Amino acid sequence: MKIKKVAVAGATGFVGTAIIDSLLKKYEVRGLTRSEGKISQATEDDPVEWTYCDVHSSDSVNLALEGVDCLIYLIHSMVPSSRLTQASFQDLDVLIADQFAKSSSLNKVKQIIYISGLMPSEFEISKTSKHLQSRYEVERILEGSDASLTTLRCSVIVGPGGSSLKILINLVRRIVIMGLPTWTSSMTQPIAIHDVERALKICLDDPINYVGSFDIGGPDVMTYKEMMQSTAKTMKRKRFMFSVPIIPISFSKRWVSTFSGVSIDLVGPLIDSLKHDLVVKKNRLQHLIIDKSEQFEKSLENSMDKKGFPINNPRQNYRIFDKKNIRKAKRVRSVQRLPLPEGKNARWVMEEYLRWLPKTLITILRCDVTDDKLVSFYLRLVPKPLLVLQLDEHGTDQNLVLKIVGGILANVGDSPNGRLEFREVLQGQSVMSAIHDFSPSLPWYLYNITQAVAHLMVMKAFGHHLQKICESPPKLQQKLQTV
Repeated sequence: MKIKKVAVAGATGFVGTAIIDSLLKKYEVRGLTRSEGKISQATEDDPVEWTYCDVHSSDSVNLALEGVDCLIYLIHSMVPSSRLTQASFQDLDVLIADQFAKSSSLNKVKQIIYISGLMPSEFEISKTSKHLQSRYEVERILEGSDASLTTLRCSVIVGPGGSSLKILINLVRRIVIMGLPTWTSSMTQPIAIHDVERALKICLDDPINYVGSFDIGGPDVMTYKEMMQSTAKTMKRKRFMFSVPIIPISFSKRWVSTFSGVSIDLVGPLIDSLKHDLVVKKNRLQHLIIDKSEQFEKSLENSMDKKGFPINNPRQNYRIFDKKNIRKAKRVRSVQRLPLPEGKNARWVMEEYLRWLPKTLITILRCDVTDDKLVSFYLRLVPKPLLVLQLDEHGTDQNLVLKIVGGILANVGDSPNGRLEFREVLQGQSVMSAIHDFSPSLPWYLYNITQAVAHLMVMKAFGHHLQKICESPPKLQQKLQTV
């Protein structure tokens, strides 16, 4: 009988690190990571097949999923992967999930298991936080793959190295008198990482009967205030907590980030989602795991050292190496979500952009498109092109790539993989415009205050142009489209 090959996307994160060893007992495991630090430390006798995966490259993801039976999807774009990232984490999550969904179909992956977040009981996507909206969008995108999808929805996952738990432990450890904002009164149902692992194995072993979304949680239903009180009790430290409902959410985010030692980019989206009660809705998977589920205090004890400090994820050992490499590489990633007019596709958006831009900036910019699919942008009266792009022949009407192959503003020699992508996402609701791996020729500080700002302004204006077309009657749409 063939041993099932399982790929773990996000294998060096908190959950990935925790589950890989147990998976090895029954499956072949391929760990997908974009951490060069982890890849450099991998040894030949490591039972995990560590594979470098650039999640924004279709070639890289396709290769990473070759021969895979099941994909465990753990990617969330809270941490920048380029020195300059002009993108929201929601748009990055959508872009990456779409690539993995397409690559899963191409490689005939049979099952995807996605670890997501609990949704409010009265679920309205437009009224939830951006964090939960992102999780839901990723779920919808992965459903579009040919693979069957199992989504495990969890609240706070408690275990060594968890970011949410690190926030909780550090707040209680560092602050004696705590004024608590309103979100600390919301209900939640934390779950031990061990129990997430048990639920995941059940779904891996029986994929046919576990298609769809399943809430999972531990035995304790509690408020975030009660979680803090329980943490103080476990630490054997006296803490004075009182409610202060007038604390602004923006101040609360800064306060939590400062005292927890966790980036505001991670803290902000998490706090936005805490305004909802997030508890488990009964289902057959939860029924299977709840009897042997670990109490919150027990899993909390296992996540701290003897001095009450949170145990670090092993990823910390090479994260410094990765950050140093990212800074040294001087790459740019810029992603914007654009509205897609009815009946149009990504190819039309790309062509409209190439028509619209030189017409909008007619006094300073011109654009030449040649038969060999080269696109060159020039400043008027300047003979050398600013940028030269070449259309990749392997694109489709839904996903096109223009490779950055020259121009005085691009350092092509330093980054030959620079590209501009137009990708249709969310069943044709939107198009993502994305610059990947671009290396500017301008000095870094000068690029940040000139070319980077100009690109954002241009894409924002182009988004408004597309929105006008979307909102206009059919006859007026023809007039709005650039000739």
